[in-house]
Amino acid sequence: MNFLNYSWTMDADIKELEVKLAKLVGLCASLREENAQLREKSDALKNKMAQASIKLEGLLEKLPQGEEAA
Repeated sequence: MNFLNYSWTMDADIKELEVKLAKLVGLCASLREENAQLREKSDALKNKMAQASIKLEGLLEKLPQGEEAA
């Protein structure tokens, strides 16, 4: 009888662990997807910043050069 109680308890623990593991796997998948989206946004922002930097450098080159103070 002790063995049956132990078996039921172990079975319940294993099922609880299985549920927790399934939640963890789902969370990992969700975080991977979110991470991929954030990387795409980051790459797009880096690209926009590089383009803005090029435009700014072009504008700075067009500014008249003043005489340097002696």
